[in-house]
Formats: sequence, structure tokens, C-alpha cells
Amino acid sequence: MRHRIAGAWLAVLLAAGAARGGDWPGWGHGHERNMAAEEKNLPAAVDTGKLKAGSEDVDLATTKNVKWVAKLGSQSYGNPSVSGGKVFVGTNNESPRDPKHQGDRGVVMCFNEADGKFLWQLVVPKLGAGKVSDWEFLGVCSTPTVDGNCVYAVTNRCEVVCLDVNGLADGNQGYADEAAFMSPEAMKALEEATTDDERAKVMERMKDKLVAPGATDADILWRFDMRTELGVFPHNIASSSVLIVGDHLYATTSNGQDWSHVTIPSPKAPTLVKLDKKTGALLGEESSGISNHLFHCNWSSPAFLNAGGKDLLIFGGGDGFLHAFDPVPVKDEEGFEVFKRHWKVECNPPEHKVKNGVAFKMPGEEGAADAPFKYPNADGPSEIIATPVIVNGRIYIAVGQDPEHGEGVGCLNCVDAAKGEVLWRYKVVGRTISTVAIKDGLLFLAEYSGKVHCLDAETGKVHWVFDTVSHVWSSTFVADGKVYLGTEDGDLWVFALDKELKVHDPATDAFVAVPGGKGKATELKLKPVNFSSPIYSTPMAANGVLYIPTQTHLWALQKK
Repeated sequence: MRHRIAGAWLAVLLAAGAARGGDWPGWGHGHERNMAAEEKNLPAAVDTGKLKAGSEDVDLATTKNVKWVAKLGSQSYGNPSVSGGKVFVGTNNESPRDPKHQGDRGVVMCFNEADGKFLWQLVVPKLGAGKVSDWEFLGVCSTPTVDGNCVYAVTNRCEVVCLDVNGLADGNQGYADEAAFMSPEAMKALEEATTDDERAKVMERMKDKLVAPGATDADILWRFDMRTELGVFPHNIASSSVLIVGDHLYATTSNGQDWSHVTIPSPKAPTLVKLDKKTGALLGEESSGISNHLFHCNWSSPAFLNAGGKDLLIFGGGDGFLHAFDPVPVKDEEGFEVFKRHWKVECNPPEHKVKNGVAFKMPGEEGAADAPFKYPNADGPSEIIATPVIVNGRIYIAVGQDPEHGEGVGCLNCVDAAKGEVLWRYKVVGRTISTVAIKDGLLFLAEYSGKVHCLDAETGKVHWVFDTVSHVWSSTFVADGKVYLGTEDGDLWVFALDKELKVHDPATDAFVAVPGGKGKATELKLKPVNFSSPIYSTPMAANGVLYIPTQTHLWALQKK
């Protein structure tokens, strides 16, 4: 069920807001998705202080280099985005901001950039399918993307939504059914209705169950439901960071397996879609067969570049291949607007698909049930969850699996964007869901097992490896001559942007050289800053402020 705003209204909204030079409006900032920023004077030494008695609020008077702290829910996985004086981040509803919204929900919160004041929130009911499609308490895992006065996100219900950055505080600008959207029973009944007449009857029948929107609720401009419109079956959670290119947006559908981890309920559903950013109209979809060859799910977000005079939409597939599509769709034999694929590159090395003469078996493949070597074998191949990063016409992407599958072998690939050829591979790395950061010819990648790798981006030569001795979901982030990384233990590690391994010591606010190019957290006498909550999201910076999103709080850090 797709609802659109009038084009004139949205044209005004898109023109109204303007991102500033130091803003960070979405995952990886721009089309290239590189996790590096041109920020200066960012802090590394931080004192997180103490909580106020009987609350989860941080007493700022007991902190050092902390500008403000905002309480999120109990789980937060997506990254914050900063644009136009506002900060947007996904979380859940375990610390309700509004008493009328109770229970498990997906949430996108909006805060004032200057002081962290809560402004408004999008509250999204659960699908009710449990862990298979909308895992309990995961919330909204998408990193919001801001463009003008519009913010785009993928909800836990597998929808792409366009929101007014001001919420409902300045009136309802578009989609008028926020009350039904925020009401689980009404949403379920509306999805089962097939005509406008049936929907009107549902609204009348459910009027006593609707949640009346208020000034701190989101103003939905349009929404595109990928389940009802495209037949998508999201696995565990829908997670994609929307890519904006001109007047168009691209999003991953999160199509995947069912509870059995064998059956793909929608093998013909697209993994990637193109929408009109003003109306939410479907403009194109992937139809190359990725969904029919899934390991698990599709969670990687797309990137975009021009290579050899040709625009390319780059996508890391749930089939373990890196794909390059023409972003301008063409009609297929059935009249659907689909992406033409220019090339695809296998990102798993051959030895990960054959062991001792035994070939790897995909889930559902004949003989897979009895095969000694099958997914998710620790020595076998993986899908792509990280986002492709593009620098100087090269694409950098590593393979990995759902952290629930544990540790295993991985591979980092450097691909020539114009030719679709692998230039080099780095195979001394484990599975990862992390996106790389590249700056000054140095590439930084974290693997799930906790090791951080520094490589030469041109050749793939390794400079140093450091073991944090903690699982890592976060990606590396580079700014101000520093490399930031959060861990599952809640530690914030900071390294020097250098070929030599240098680890920051918060006690002295200086970098300590580690000879030999290898280091381990348990062998160092220094201790990183700990935030008392896992850091599954990625640190990022905007306008001189470093943001650390933990599971429970969003920290805005600034040198004082």
C-alpha cells in the first residue's frame, strides 16, 4: 500500500532545507559511502561521568568533553545523521518518549543538534511476525538519509518512508493517516483491505483504537511498503540506508529466507529498488536473480559512481557477489522497469567454496542436507552485509555473515569499477559486517572477531593489525587524523591515522606506539574509554562534534 504527497508540497520542502558543509546527512556521507570526514579538533580523551541518582540520565557536570547525551531505547544499531541543525537516529521504544506509545516499536528519533533536546519521533508498530521478519526489540536499524527538509528511512515494517524534518510541529504536510500508521491493530486491518472502500470501513471500525498524533510525532510525507508492493519477505529485520541521487532514491529490500533458513519465500522479489524521492513512486527494480541465490538475506546498502563515463549503481548481494547495475531501468519482456547489470564479481575466493575436494552446498541445493561443507560453515563462503566504498574508481568490499553465525573466514576485495575486475584480495581477515574507511591512501577494516586491519589502499599490503579482544559490529571511522572504532564491550578505541600502529591512551591523551605492527588489547597497559553499553553503531562526526551511539544513549562529544 503506497501513499504519496502532492508534488507541489514536497517540492517546497525539498527546497527549504540546506545541508551545511560540516553536516553528515547519511550513512557514509555521500554516494561513495566512505566512512571518513574532514573534521578537526575532535576529542579522544573522554570521561563519561556518572548517572543521576535513580535515572538513566547522565550528569554532565561529572563528564569531560561531553556536549550532551540523549537517551535512546534499549537497542540501537543504525547510525545518526546530522543535517540542518537536527540529529536523526533509529532505536526502539523501551524508553518511551510519549506515554501514548507503549510496547515494542521501531522508532526514529529527532534531536536538536545544539543541545540534544528531543524534538519528535516516528513510531512504527511491529509486523507481528516475530524473529523471522521483525525481530523483537531491534527497532529501526536503518541510518536515516536527509535531503533538504526531508528525511528518508527504511522501517522495521520493510517500508521506505519520507518524513518532514520538522515533524508535525509545523502541521501535517502530506500523508494524513499517521493515526492509523501508529496503531498496530489498524495497520494490520488496513494491510488486509484491498480497496479504498474497505480501507474506509476499517478506519471507521477502528476509530477507537487509533493513536492520535501530536506535536512530537513524525509527519509522514509518503510511504512505500516493499512487502505489499513487491512481495518482499524481510528476514529478521529490514535494514538499508537509503541512497539519494538527484531526484531518485535507491534502497535495499532485505528480502531473505524464512524461519527454516532453507526456503526463500519470494525468490523472484527484487533486492534493490528505485523510487521517486518526491512521490515514492516505483521507478525500477533489480531482477537479475539475486534473491534466488541467497545465503541468508540482503542487508547491504547501495553506492553510486561514474566510471569510464558510465553511471553505475553498486550493490553487495546476499549471494556473495558485488553487482554493478545501470541506474536507469529498461523495460523487460513483461513490461517491468528493471536494472540492466553491467558486471558482477565473486567476492569469496575459490578455496572458500571447495575443501578437500568437497564442493560447497547452498541451502536448499540438492544434497545440501547431507553435505559436510555447507553454509554457514566457518571455513565456507559468506554474503555481503557491509556497504561498498568507492575511492578513486575502486570499490572496496568485504564478505561476512549475521553475527549470530559466529566467526569464520572472510575476504576483502578491491575491484576496478569500470572493468568489474578484482585488483587485489586480502584474505587474512575474518567475517565482517563492517564498512571500510579510507583516508590518505590507508584503508581501515574491522572484523567481527575484533581485529582491526590497516592496509595500503592501492596495493592491499598490510601495515598493522590490532586485536581489541571484543566482537565488533561497528565500522571504522576516520577524522581529524584519528581512527575511531566501537566494540561490543562498549570500548571506544582510537588509533592514529598512520602506517605505524599507534593506540590512543585516554589517561595521557596521547598516542602510544606499538612496535612490530601487531598489538592486542590485553597486552597494553592503557585502557580505552568505556561507555558502559555495547557500541554496535559506528562513530561519526559533524560540525566539530563526535557522535558515539551506544545501545542506550547517543553521546555528542566536543573538546572543551
